[in-house]
Amino acid sequence: MALKSTIFKVELQVADMDRHHYADHQLTVAQHPSENDERMMVRVLAYALFAEEGLAFGRGLSTDDEPDLWQRDLIGAIERWIDVGQPDEKLVRKACHRARQVVLLTYGRVAGVWWAQNKGALERLPQLRVLHVPGPAVEQMAALVQRSMRLQCTVQDGLVWLGDGQRSVEIPLETWKAGA
Repeated sequence: MALKSTIFKVELQVADMDRHHYADHQLTVAQHPSENDERMMVRVLAYALFAEEGLAFGRGLSTDDEPDLWQRDLIGAIERWIDVGQPDEKLVRKACHRARQVVLLTYGRVAGVWWAQNKGALERLPQLRVLHVPGPAVEQMAALVQRSMRLQCTVQDGLVWLGDGQRSVEIPLETWKAGA
């Protein structure tokens, strides 16, 4: 018997002073049975960082041809493709052919090794942006997980804070590749 996803409800308040985006978002986040809390919270962070009209979660880990998040224009073309983790370099190239902008949010102990192995090939993709979330911040974000969450995300001058009213996590994003 297949395991079902765990559903999380997230009330996300975003105050992104760098992009001038201020909004409340009601999210339903499905956590795949093989997905840990760290990865799920990096997906929520990705939503907060790129939140705007039309941004939606993909179908999840079991679907290789869809990103973790994406944004389509009015005719269905993919404006932004966002993946979390360390995807295969071939999948990243394929995403770059399908979308105007591709963003990767890497995290975890092996992210540096993954980047060292793939940097040469990925540097040639002009629309690719690679951001890294350091391990301590990911662990602190995972500590915020509850089935029903009220989170606030503030972005100012490239600094990111994510909190739940009781605790706050400073997230020092590292830009490994800026993109076009």
